[in-house]
Amino acid sequence: MSESSCSSTGCGCSGGVAAERVSRGEAVAAPGEARCVSRFRVGDMDCPAEESLVRMALDGQAHGLEFDLLERTVSVWHAAPVEEIEARIARLGMGCERLASGPADGAPVAKVSDPAAERRALSWLLAINAAMFVIEGLAGWWAESSGLLADGLDMFADAAVYAVALYAVGRGAALQLKAARFAGWLQLLLGLGLFGQVAEHVLHGSTTVALAMMGVSVLALIANVGCMWLIAGHRDGGAHMKASYIFTANDALANLGVIVAGGLVAWLGSPWPDWVVGSIIGAMVLAGAVRILRLR
Repeated sequence: MSESSCSSTGCGCSGGVAAERVSRGEAVAAPGEARCVSRFRVGDMDCPAEESLVRMALDGQAHGLEFDLLERTVSVWHAAPVEEIEARIARLGMGCERLASGPADGAPVAKVSDPAAERRALSWLLAINAAMFVIEGLAGWWAESSGLLADGLDMFADAAVYAVALYAVGRGAALQLKAARFAGWLQLLLGLGLFGQVAEHVLHGSTTVALAMMGVSVLALIANVGCMWLIAGHRDGGAHMKASYIFTANDALANLGVIVAGGLVAWLGSPWPDWVVGSIIGAMVLAGAVRILRLR
């Protein structure tokens, strides 16, 4: 399905086509009727935080949304001109490439899900990630481990995503935006604090406790596997739950990175592997915070 096919069928996806049809006295899509479906690639959309931003940006305009975080694409069912939909996504600053646009036969059929069960799962995910943020933060401070502190900050980022998702249920786009930006500022400040700690350790040295690094990271890995198990029953019921599953699986890889870094610290007798892995995870968290704060 190409943009040209959309125009030729007169579905009204293009603002110019819709205006031309009105001038000829022809019928166009009613405001509440999804007559077009457009597919976009959003290059920086790879976790639930970015998916939530796209959802908020299209609030009131999209009659249906389908996300594919692995492909970083979103399909939008809409009645408004495709240029308006594209502009709303582009304003997020995450990249926006229109892949296709054409007539739609109604909005997509929503998969059957249990909102109450999903809310319970999100509440558990929030509790687990918040607890691990505290545990890894305290352990990282005691063990002088940048990797543990960064992994704890990554847990905080997850907890913030789940907290915003729970808070936003039943609320308007304006409150969703405020909640997301508040979480983004906290994430940014903690990330900058982490890099300050890494710089202080590089300048003055640190006595990193490798066994504590590995032990607490194993606990965090178990927590993330538990989160994946909680989401597993819901990941096909809704795009946001599928996204959470992918996001949590990526976090498990970060845990493994800290475990490997701890092993290298013990083997080499140097804290440099800890500083490197902490900086890498910290940079990823900061990038996520900046993307959230770009939302207008």
